Parts: sequence; structure tokens; C-alpha cells
Amino acid sequence: MTKLRLAFMGTPDFSLHVLDAILKAGHDVVAVYSQPPRRAGRGMSEQPSPVHRFAAEKNIPVFTPLSLKDEAEQQKFATLDLDVAVVVAYGLLLPEPVLHAPRFGCLNLHASLLPRWRGAAPIQRAIMAGDSETGVMVMQMEKGLDTGPVLLGATLPIAPDETAASLHDRLAETGAALMVDALGRLDQLTPMPQSEEGVTYARKIEKSEARIDWMKDATDIDCHIRGLTPFPGAFFEVMREGSPVRVKVLRAKPVAGKGEAGHVMALGSEDENGITIACGTGALCISELQRAGAKPMQADEFLRGFALELNEKII
Repeated sequence: MTKLRLAFMGTPDFSLHVLDAILKAGHDVVAVYSQPPRRAGRGMSEQPSPVHRFAAEKNIPVFTPLSLKDEAEQQKFATLDLDVAVVVAYGLLLPEPVLHAPRFGCLNLHASLLPRWRGAAPIQRAIMAGDSETGVMVMQMEKGLDTGPVLLGATLPIAPDETAASLHDRLAETGAALMVDALGRLDQLTPMPQSEEGVTYARKIEKSEARIDWMKDATDIDCHIRGLTPFPGAFFEVMREGSPVRVKVLRAKPVAGKGEAGHVMALGSEDENGITIACGTGALCISELQRAGAKPMQADEFLRGFALELNEKII
């Protein structure tokens, strides 16, 4: 298909990969929509999103409405006279007038094998659930939440040591190529309705989920940790002088062992540099940790500055 006139709608780094690939493919991106700047950093100054910054550097007009429900915003979008809009982790709902304004409608790149993991956090939820594979799909958007028919898809395996960060990067790279492929033959693709079976929802990650539940199976806890790495980071706490000290777990693995759940079983060994904690079933050997305000540390370095005792309870 020839060069398309399009708008790109996205906010985080994941979206940025796709926008860059679309530009390199030679399509005419006449507008970028992104979430409004947010206060961040030590000075709490307003910071534009990664997509906003990138588009501004490329001299592409950037729009950051709080909502697209306003008729004036919808009319502004319609006057862009688009062939298609590409939506990747934008963060705002698109009303029907926006969905239907471009000639080919709005295409969404979603990081899961739909209909599994519709919603806000498909990458994290796939790992946390122990899935062995995931993928990316180019979907024709409609009013429902990630319910539209699929144009193209790609499947990726989830490695046993995969974190949300590493899977994010692999899916972004694959998804960018997939979207460029879809745009290149948009008039030839047949939308396929999603199955009504196997629907699951990837609800937004809440910070309250990050505490590790040591009563669970060690394999499940490992999936929980990897799915929340790097953000918000799974954690436990240790009591010191009557106050809890929070420690993030950055890397761990399930190991054989049996003990009282949530208690320290071992502090390193000849063949295992780690802190072993008993779980509801099995145990978890933690090899990398991070205290609040400190750098990430290997277990042996961590123990030199923060002593743990055998059989000590952690929460």
C-alpha cells in the first residue's frame, strides 16, 4: 500500500518504538496524540511523555487533550483527514466519532494473544500468571475494551527467567514490525473476529499487589516477582527496632526446600549465593535485592550491610 496519512496516539516507551518504525517506513504522520505532561522528578516539574518528546524532536504537531469526549476535540481530529489512526498504549478512551473518522478507522497494537489479557497490563499479567507464551496483535478498534477483530498477530515464548522489562522490549520490537506490516497491506487484510472463549482481563497493576505472599507456592511467587520487575517491584519487609524495612526482590528462583513459610532457611552456601526463604510450597532463593534508597545489590553484598538471621521471619 502507498504512503498513508495518519495520526499516532500513544504515551510510554512501548509506543515510541512503533512510532519510530512507522516514520522510518515512510508514512506521513501529521499529528501525534499523547497524555498531558505529568509532574515528576525531584522538582516535580511537568514532564512530557516519551512519545511527546520524540514527536516534538521530529517537528510533528503534538496534541495532549485531557479527554476526547468534547465535540470540539472530535471535530479537530476529523479535520486531520486521516487514512488511519494508530493507537498504542495511549491511555484515553476513543469515542465512536473518533474511531470512525479515519478512512480505515483506528488500529490498536495490543501486547497479548487476544482475547487473553485484554486491558491495561497484559505484559505483567501474562508473566504473573505463569503463561508460557504471549504475543502482539494489530486490532481494528471498536467501542468495547480490546474486543475488535484482529488483522495480524505474532507469538513470542516467555522465557523461564523473563521479567516484565525484558518481555516489554521484545514485544515492542516485534509489535513495531507487525504494525508496519499491517499498514503496508491494510487494504488486503481481512479482520478476524476474536474468539468468545478464553477471555481474560489484565487489570491495572496496583502498588498494593507488590507485597510478596510467602504462603504461596515458590513458583507462583517467582512469577509474581518477575511480572512486577522493574515496576512497582515485589517486596517484603523485615522488622528492625520496631519499624518495618522494605526490601525489593529483583531476582530469585524456586528451589527445593521445606520450612515455615516466610522464614529465612539459608544465607548462602558453597553452590548458592542467595537468601533462601521458605514458601507455602518449596522455597525461593533470592540473588538480587534492593533496599529503599539504595542501589540494587547481589545477596552477599546485601547481607554485609543488612544482617538477616536464620529462621528470622519476614513479612
